[in-house]
Amino acid sequence: MTTTAAFIGLGVMGYPMAGHLAKAGILVKVWNRSGEKAEQWAGEYPGTACRTISEAVRNADFVMTCVGADNDLLAVYEGPEGIIENAPKGATLIDHTTASAGIAEHLSAAAAQAGQGFIDAPVSGGQQGA
Repeated sequence: MTTTAAFIGLGVMGYPMAGHLAKAGILVKVWNRSGEKAEQWAGEYPGTACRTISEAVRNADFVMTCVGADNDLLAVYEGPEGIIENAPKGATLIDHTTASAGIAEHLSAAAAQAGQGFIDAPVSGGQQGA
């Protein structure tokens, strides 16, 4: 069985991180606010660019996010088109954004209510580390 991952946020850090997953044989679906960036990624790596978050996270075993800050996290995690509403029960949500502890606690509780796991895993090292 192939592991499926969604990667939300293809900035300086997220773009290569999603690429490493794809190169490791994981089926990766990506979404980015600017769809052109997702299409560029899909042209460079084996994986799929998605037009919506809900499309990217549907049937994902893991959902990784690497976005700007707290408000960006709320925008991609909450609401009818967001990660929590559309990722399957049992999915593990992993946030790589350097965000506040309060937002991580909030998202962890929301994910738990939806039957999903949540891991706060901020990254460091900049583009070279990613």
